[in-house]
Amino acid sequence: MVCIPCIVIPVLLWIYKKFLEPYIYPLISPFVSRIWPRKAVQESSDQNKGKGDCKGADIKGISSEGPPEISDKKKD
Repeated sequence: MVCIPCIVIPVLLWIYKKFLEPYIYPLISPFVSRIWPRKAVQESSDQNKGKGDCKGADIKGISSEGPPEISDKKKD
């Protein structure tokens, strides 16, 4: 059985995104742009480029260093 908020909240969000946001967003967007400047978003994306270090990991992201674990389960 699903709880009531698990049904009601997604429906209300869908109604807001589909019908209310096109009318409300143009009214509040000037205030939102003052609170969240775009500089922070642009700077953070430039700093994180190329910082991935995958030494010692195989394609699946599991460390390939050291011996693999030995399972105690029977193999049929």
